[in-house]
Amino acid sequence: MALKNCFLTRKLSAFFSPSEEELGILDGLHRNRRSFLPGSHLIQEGQSDHTVFVLTEGWTSSYKTLRDGRRQIVDFQIPGDFLGLRSLLFRTADCGIESITPVRAWVIKSKNLHDTFEKFPHIATAVLWSTLCDEAIVVERLVSLGRRDAAERMAHFFLELGERLRLVGLGTETGFACPLSQHHLADTLGFSAVHVNRVLRQLREQGLLTFRNGNVMFDNFDGLAAFAGFDAAYLNHVRPVIRESILPKSL
Repeated sequence: MALKNCFLTRKLSAFFSPSEEELGILDGLHRNRRSFLPGSHLIQEGQSDHTVFVLTEGWTSSYKTLRDGRRQIVDFQIPGDFLGLRSLLFRTADCGIESITPVRAWVIKSKNLHDTFEKFPHIATAVLWSTLCDEAIVVERLVSLGRRDAAERMAHFFLELGERLRLVGLGTETGFACPLSQHHLADTLGFSAVHVNRVLRQLREQGLLTFRNGNVMFDNFDGLAAFAGFDAAYLNHVRPVIRESILPKSL
């Protein structure tokens, strides 16, 4: 069976090998689909109705807005990612999610997701793994904002994005297509747009990375990773076989 959202399959398959039945259940989640234009708010900060999406095409950003309008981008979401999963347990959405590009997504009812998790614990555990990877990304971003210098921060960010995109088949060791603007990078990494431009020029002149015309090119992948102190273990080191290592033998 070929799952319609191959990106979700690729992502979850990094953790377990879904059976034909589990592929069918995941495929059934796609029935309600929506499209969004760039700049659309899929989820608003403080939103109380609980909506969960799975991104199938395009990029989004999750963000927090201060009272004076300043914005901190928390992370970016790519095809295969869940959006709003925490809203299943939180009373209100803790951050907003906005489309950067044209977006297509599955809309999943909370009850359907709860039922899936209850009946198919392998899927539930794989989604938990995915959520823990997202949490690890936030931890690394905190380290970057607090301790890495500007060039290290930028290099680490692009290497992380590249690793995430490679997991779902959208990137390689040579680079990836990237729709982010300098303003997106500024709101993510705590720079001004002018500073973003200077840092990108520094990395380019050092022969490490080039970001041009919507494409990130790793001019020297190993050198860039060494420069940033990048270790992808936090993104892919939790890969046990669920049936043997995580779930009870009775499952």
